[in-house]
Amino acid sequence: MSYSGSGNTGWRNDGGVQPHAFDPELQPELFRGLLTRRVFAFLIDLVVLSVPVILGYIFIAVFGLITLGLGWALFWLAWPATVVWAIVYYGSSIGGPHSATMGMRAMDLELRTWYGAPGYFVLGATHAVLFWVSISFLSPLVLLVGLFNSRRRLLHDFVLGTVVINSSVRTQVTPAARSW
Repeated sequence: MSYSGSGNTGWRNDGGVQPHAFDPELQPELFRGLLTRRVFAFLIDLVVLSVPVILGYIFIAVFGLITLGLGWALFWLAWPATVVWAIVYYGSSIGGPHSATMGMRAMDLELRTWYGAPGYFVLGATHAVLFWVSISFLSPLVLLVGLFNSRRRLLHDFVLGTVVINSSVRTQVTPAARSW
């Protein structure tokens, strides 16, 4: 095989890196108002995550009263169940057909890989874990990063290679093929 680039050898001279699918210079409408929408989407997702957790704690408290205190032993399961619930919620919703959580869908956002592919379960679960870990340690830095890049990516987006875009604008930019 020739390494000089002559002929059709299957080797790539560009390093094998795909270009970004979403260009903020050519499609600025994909990134307009993104950070504000992400904050509101986060708050909506926080409510969606919190309601079942609060209901679970209330159930354990009432169950403990009914069982004369024995049911309160379930409180040790509440924290791990909360973490599992959050990971499953983010993984299944980002890995779903809309590539967005309920909050992101309400704010008309979707998560894509930097080369344009939709999200998948492991990416969604990892996105959630990395977000919560990074926000715990680097809270202001994580949010400030989004102000200084044209794609409005946060710190965990850079690490995972993801981009959050306006969903309805993407469908207008790439119209579906005609069926006739």
